[in-house]
Amino acid sequence: MLHPIRSVLLVIAALSAATVAPAQVRPASASEPLLSGMNALPTMVVPAIVTNDLPVTLDVLAPIDEPAVEKDTLPARVSGDLASMVSQLRSTEAGSRELECLAGAIYFESKSESLKGQLAVGHVIANRAASGRFPKSYCGVVYQRSQFSFVRGGSMPRIARSGTQWKNAVAIAKIVDRQLAPTPVSKALFFHARRVSPGWRLTRVATLGNHVFYR
Repeated sequence: MLHPIRSVLLVIAALSAATVAPAQVRPASASEPLLSGMNALPTMVVPAIVTNDLPVTLDVLAPIDEPAVEKDTLPARVSGDLASMVSQLRSTEAGSRELECLAGAIYFESKSESLKGQLAVGHVIANRAASGRFPKSYCGVVYQRSQFSFVRGGSMPRIARSGTQWKNAVAIAKIVDRQLAPTPVSKALFFHARRVSPGWRLTRVATLGNHVFYR
């Protein structure tokens, strides 16, 4: 009877030993891959950070050409009597739209007059623009309907710009605009040729050359 019991005990002991024995884990070698079938991990590309310490080159765009702006340019110093100033300021170009209108009126209304007579006509245009009773610009005054007979169809006749008379008118316009010479006709707002007699009920200011001036 003892033999079979001993055999059973030996079998139970063997089975218990096989179940309790812990599994052995061998540390992975540093040279072994973490995943089978892969030789290396993928490389992560990190973008470089630009700091103020690193030189940065920027492409500079060429400036866009702006439309030319008309400017009235005068010599650094204008002096002397009226004739001297006119000789310093003569030009074929008035320099701005407003001065072009003023010079045009001087040219067509008084180009055959003395420089003083032309100055007087120029001042009438300027006085009107400043009076509050007429348009506030030289061009507005000159092109106002039924004011100047040389304006036809809203435009001036063609001007011989290379001629001395036009250059003088440009110079006078600049003198009037910059108030470089005193007006010879006070605050006159109107004038007419001496050959006519419109019968205006206005205050006569002066008679200069072939024109009579009123305010």
